[in-house]
Amino acid sequence: MAETPSSKRWLPLEANPDVMNQFLWGLGLPEGEAECNDVYGLDEELLAMVPKPVLAVLFLYPLTSESEAERVKEDSVDKDYNKKVYFTKQTVGNACGTVGLLHAIGNVTSEIKLREDSFLDRFYKATANMGPAERALFLEKDTEMESAHSVAATAGDTVASDNVDTHFICFSCIDGELYELDGRRARPVSHGPSSPDTLLQDAAKVIKGIIQKNPNSMNFNVIALSKKAGEAH
Repeated sequence: MAETPSSKRWLPLEANPDVMNQFLWGLGLPEGEAECNDVYGLDEELLAMVPKPVLAVLFLYPLTSESEAERVKEDSVDKDYNKKVYFTKQTVGNACGTVGLLHAIGNVTSEIKLREDSFLDRFYKATANMGPAERALFLEKDTEMESAHSVAATAGDTVASDNVDTHFICFSCIDGELYELDGRRARPVSHGPSSPDTLLQDAAKVIKGIIQKNPNSMNFNVIALSKKAGEAH
């Protein structure tokens, strides 16, 4: 049975790497560890311009009646998934950008060092052994995250409105598999074998398929979370 979404709604997060970086850095991701960057296109030469290594890929796309029907149909089939995947449901309206970033960071906490006792450090430690629905409730009640999200949502170039029909999802590689992480889905969706080196290309293939199903829309955005190169000591 699907969780009932709460009546709580946040302002949507703009698909803007600068906004997302300020948001993440303020919550405990050190600036020298990782940052979000625009992916300007899905062709090989444009993907080659994205800073490596890529830790996660965020994708913003329009919700349509077709995509919603497909989601409901796929979610009705009960499948097991690797419990190493950090996954949370989304119960707060318009929180998909934040949930996407929580999925992106939550699945690479062994790759990056969060600031000790920062919001993100405490959040992942507190929710480590929770199920997806418990994590969603924890986030819903978290006033610190809500206020940080609110600041970030009003920091973009576009006028913040809570009437949106686009949605963020995250692609991560866990244990050699590419997972689509969407807080509105019943569970993570596996898209087959992947690796940290091919994560961006593998996610791009899935994203191309989603774009082909929406040929009349221009409302797509791809952002990569990349690990910053370590400074020489």
